[in-house]
Amino acid sequence: MAQINFKLRASISDCVDIIKSIGHELTPIIVSEPGVGKSSILKTLEQEMGTDEYDFIYVDCPVKDMMDIAASIPNHQTKTLEYYVSALLKAGNGKKKVIMLDEFMKSPKLMQVIWTRLMLEKSWGDVQLPDGSIVFGTSNNASDGVGDSMLAHAANRVCLIEMAKPSADEWNLWASKNRVARAIRAWVAMNPRVMKSYTDPEQGDNPYIFKPSGTTKSFASPRSLAKASVIVNNRDKMSENAMTSALAGTIGEAAAKSMAAFIALEGRLVSYQDVMKDPANVQVPEDVSALIMMMFEGVDYIETQQDLTGYMTFVSRIKQAEVQSIFFTMIMRTKPKVARYNEQIKKWAQENHMLM
Repeated sequence: MAQINFKLRASISDCVDIIKSIGHELTPIIVSEPGVGKSSILKTLEQEMGTDEYDFIYVDCPVKDMMDIAASIPNHQTKTLEYYVSALLKAGNGKKKVIMLDEFMKSPKLMQVIWTRLMLEKSWGDVQLPDGSIVFGTSNNASDGVGDSMLAHAANRVCLIEMAKPSADEWNLWASKNRVARAIRAWVAMNPRVMKSYTDPEQGDNPYIFKPSGTTKSFASPRSLAKASVIVNNRDKMSENAMTSALAGTIGEAAAKSMAAFIALEGRLVSYQDVMKDPANVQVPEDVSALIMMMFEGVDYIETQQDLTGYMTFVSRIKQAEVQSIFFTMIMRTKPKVARYNEQIKKWAQENHMLM
């Protein structure tokens, strides 16, 4: 079995573009370390391509066996076997298929042979997929040490792509759109190392991330940080120790302790409502962590040009231009229709173009 090693990495948006562009002829296999967003690719494709022309099919490869894919059923009248495919394929409706073979390299060897036929011939058992159908796979890096491998001759027939972890800014853009708890987003902005990979240089002392040589089962990843949102959003129902323990079981002890200390700063925040009452005179907190949390709160609440102009009056009073830039970046990316024509935003961009 071949182990796959890479140097070049594609972003998640690159991977989506590659699959849309070549997946109908060549099968991309997207690999990365755990929890960086591979499984979200199918949902992104569905959002971008729509369901009028395509069915989107998720296959959890490690838990499937041959009878889950297709079976030969006796026809007692003709004394022959007839081939029945799984309802998972959604055969017979005429739509093209976009099939995601999740955790492909963790499949048993026999099933890898079956999946390989699907990837190379666009054939589900004996049933040919409609022209223009797309097949792609996902799995972990062989170096992650979680049991991923692929037959060498099969690897030579597909397009193997390593997907990079998102940066803190990239993840925060996604997290803001998906309503991840504000405190988690702000903590990630304060601790960008959490989005580094164990394959990056000088990460041996990084206490937050997945490491193949480590023994802990919980670590901070784009996926686990998003899942931690439910804990942070319900922290008022728990003691501080209970919240920190739950976070430790989700994102690892080092990240949990750091995040719990960060959340404790919320008492120093000036609420969005108080800022908007008097943005020119309301107190500006001294603590940078509290200010960053306020920037995410502002982005969440702002809906109109008037809202943005008022909040920018407050933001312009913050001494740290780097804190201002976090607000500028997030408002431009998450609410561009409001931000694009705002005069205060234009002025800030002109005065701080060296930061961008």
